[in-house]
Amino acid sequence: MKQNRTRARAATGTALALGLACVLSSCAAPASESGSATQTEAAPGFLAVADDALTGSGALTVQLDYDTSEADGLDPQTAQTARSWMIMGLVYETLVTTDENFEIQPGLATAWEQPDDTTYVFTIDTAATFSNGRALTPEDVVGSLQRQMESLSVWSGQMGPVESIEATGADQVTVKLSEPYAPFLAALANTPAAILPMQEVNDGSVDLTTTMLGTGPYLVDAHRQDESWTFTANPEWRGGDDLAVQTLELQIVDQESTRQAALREGSAGLANFVSIDALTQLADAPDARVLNQSQSDFYYVNVNSQTPGSPLEDQDVRFAINTAIDRQAIADIVFAGETAPTGVTPSNLPGACSVDALPSEQATIEDAKKIIEESGAGDTTLNMVVYTSEPVMGQIAQLIQQQLDEIGVTVEIEQFDTATYNARVFGAPADFDLSVGWFAGYVDPSMVTKWWNPEQALFNAGYTGVHEDLNELITAGASETDPEARAEVFTELCATADEYSEIVPLVHRPSIVGFDTAALSPTIQSNEGYGNILRDITEYRLPAAE
Repeated sequence: MKQNRTRARAATGTALALGLACVLSSCAAPASESGSATQTEAAPGFLAVADDALTGSGALTVQLDYDTSEADGLDPQTAQTARSWMIMGLVYETLVTTDENFEIQPGLATAWEQPDDTTYVFTIDTAATFSNGRALTPEDVVGSLQRQMESLSVWSGQMGPVESIEATGADQVTVKLSEPYAPFLAALANTPAAILPMQEVNDGSVDLTTTMLGTGPYLVDAHRQDESWTFTANPEWRGGDDLAVQTLELQIVDQESTRQAALREGSAGLANFVSIDALTQLADAPDARVLNQSQSDFYYVNVNSQTPGSPLEDQDVRFAINTAIDRQAIADIVFAGETAPTGVTPSNLPGACSVDALPSEQATIEDAKKIIEESGAGDTTLNMVVYTSEPVMGQIAQLIQQQLDEIGVTVEIEQFDTATYNARVFGAPADFDLSVGWFAGYVDPSMVTKWWNPEQALFNAGYTGVHEDLNELITAGASETDPEARAEVFTELCATADEYSEIVPLVHRPSIVGFDTAALSPTIQSNEGYGNILRDITEYRLPAAE
């Protein structure tokens, strides 16, 4: 039985993996100790809730591990990284937003109706103004959404089959789709769908690649790339009277130990951490509280099926490798139990498939060994490429290397800088056998499933095949609007992708957030889909000055 196999291997793997991890980086604490940082919700759906009794206002310093960097500068519609979405989201607003349950809530649209499966009628908040004082108009909404669709950016594909966008009243915009598309509102809820000052964009007075001008709570005061951002409260923001954080400084500090020190000494009010070690390393800091926010983002292994002559052309070999990868052991050993396994649909999203039901989870190690032996795949050494900027990638690779060794597959790990990794993995042709990476999981299960169709994703065409049955399920998951029917589609979709075993989901990517309880009372949701750890900054509260 798979369950017995997992327990036995995890016990062996713990000693091996921790020994190797100590060579690569600081020694991770054993799982039992790391697990001591209990994640108790302050309220349903929230790890922390701001204390409304605090009446102070002023400055907040946040330390982040890296800055945003986009080829198109500060244009939110072409932003591709979660860090960009978060930073630009301080200035820009969207028609709708998401709450702690991944449900859609009003934003610049105060309400919306859906008279049929393909029509959305939005009521626009015309009391909202851009930071230059001009009131938001339906034409700004129409122009922004049309610009996004015409951008052919990554996010334009997430917007779905938009057929028309029209102003249909003084405060009304109607969007029609060519067919039902369940994640449409979720796509509108992220920064790339931001509503822009289209009057200024069209007359050329604002260049969105260099200037941010939105309706959001903050204005950019200063920015030094890879050093800092300074934001000040937008006096035109319609919720500004209750904004405690009047000045926000984002300091870019790449060393995790330095960010930890800043939180200990109080020079930073909030900081993010990549390593789960922060949960224990800051446990003794009297004023620091460290939380593990559950992201829908997840790590995966690419199994390159497109290299001629590679044993990985054989689907049975790929499935054997998939079977040997123990997701729970990765969660327990590499992440000290602070994350959880997932299938193609992020397991913390509504309607996601069950990981335990995946064919590879039902298969046995003995079956996998037999396939490798009979195929001769064990005679070949496979390379596994990872990038070095996120050390946990190497630790995941080491554990998988050990797991595959159990079925007779030899793996050699190769570590590169990000640029080299990208060239090896996403180049044409792809130059790797196995690779470790991670996907943003978003807030609707069908949004990330697009990346299993190389004709839509494009970036993975060099290492995955086109499978019409899988593509049909991906399309069905996006168009089905009945929750129960969608869940059935996702179950079949996850199983089909699992059998092809070209992109193998592993575990969720943790997001560790620490804050100084003496300086800040934040609101932090338990789950996040767009990587926005500052999502509720307008709710933050500060102590009054003494």
